[in-house]
Parts: sequence; C-alpha cells; structure tokens
Amino acid sequence: MTDEFTPEELEQARVLFARQATFVMGCAKIEQLPDPDLPEIAFAGRSNVGKSSLINGLVGMHKLARASNEPGRTREVNFFDLDGKLRLVDLPGYGWAKASKSTVKKFQDLGRDYLRGRVTLKRVYLLIDSRHGLKSVDTEALDALDLAAVSYQIILTKADKLKKGEGEKVAAATLKAIAKRPAAFPAVIVTSSEKGEGMPELRAEIMRTTGVVL
Repeated sequence: MTDEFTPEELEQARVLFARQATFVMGCAKIEQLPDPDLPEIAFAGRSNVGKSSLINGLVGMHKLARASNEPGRTREVNFFDLDGKLRLVDLPGYGWAKASKSTVKKFQDLGRDYLRGRVTLKRVYLLIDSRHGLKSVDTEALDALDLAAVSYQIILTKADKLKKGEGEKVAAATLKAIAKRPAAFPAVIVTSSEKGEGMPELRAEIMRTTGVVL
C-alpha cells in the first residue's frame, strides 16, 4: 500500500527527522503566515484523529505539537521548523468541535485559505482513523482538496488499536475509494504513533516529496 524505499532513503529520512524541530508560530489570520521560503507539508484530519501525536512521533518529541483530549482545540495554522530545511504545518481539525458554528467556520476557512494559496506547499497528509475508515465528513475534505488541486496522501492512524491484518484491509479499501480522485496520491501509509509503525516510511515519503537533502 506504500511506496518502496531503499535502506539509504529510510536512513536519510531518519537522520533528517532526528534533527532539531521547533514551534515557529500559530496563525489565526492568513496575513500572519510566515514567508513562503521553505518547502512545507501539511497535516489535516478530523478533530481527535491524532495529528499532534503523529507530528510528535515523526520528530521523536513528546510535546512539540500539543495533543488534547478535547476535539477541535487546534484553531490556528501551526508551523513547526525542522532544522531550517522543512516546515511541518498542523491545520485546524474538521468535524465535531466544542465551539460555536461561527467559530468552527472561522478556523476551518483559515485552513482552506492556506491550502489554496500556499506556493511552497508540497503535499497534504490527510489523517484517517484506521478503526473507522473514510467517513462522510472526510469525503467533504477530499472534495475540497480535489477542487483546490492540492496533492494529498492518506495516512491511517492508530493502527495499534486494530487486530492483526486489519490495517492492510482498511488501507486497501481506502485506496480503492480514492482511486478516481484527481489529486489523491495513489499510496496509503498505515501508522501508529504509539508503536512507531509506518513512521520510517512516512518520513521517507515526506523527504522524497519535498526534495529536501541533507
């Protein structure tokens, strides 16, 4: 379900993501975004899908991105710098949130504005809970990404919660569901932030996609 990577690619990606990662800023308005001077990859997904945990797992830090048990807490576009070579971007979650409809629309529109106009954005990684697969609210996100012509790839999260072999089945069903979507990258990565599953492949995928070299 994933691309094949050479041992050299996996090792280079490991080294890159072991370097210093820092929080840059959180932006509540499109005018506040940092200059587009580095390649960026963004993470999107339903509230509570595990975006913060995935980002922390990628860089091997527990508290770089703030995880919360309260869905919908990420209401800004948050930027993280990786060794001055790459930015990781945490987009506001979509779906259910403990906030008024006007507030939810405000921070979701901010995410859409970022997606439409960011020239340095190389790919969006759309996180889907592997226990539930694609839901109708995810389909809305897929439609928006296709409409914006933004390349995206689906990442299945929380695979440690599944029984053996279920991750591959969910990945196959997901790949089939997005087969005809124009902006979808034709590979799905199954991950577990808790166990580290899929992290080496995701790091290598990001490094290959952005063209970052050590």
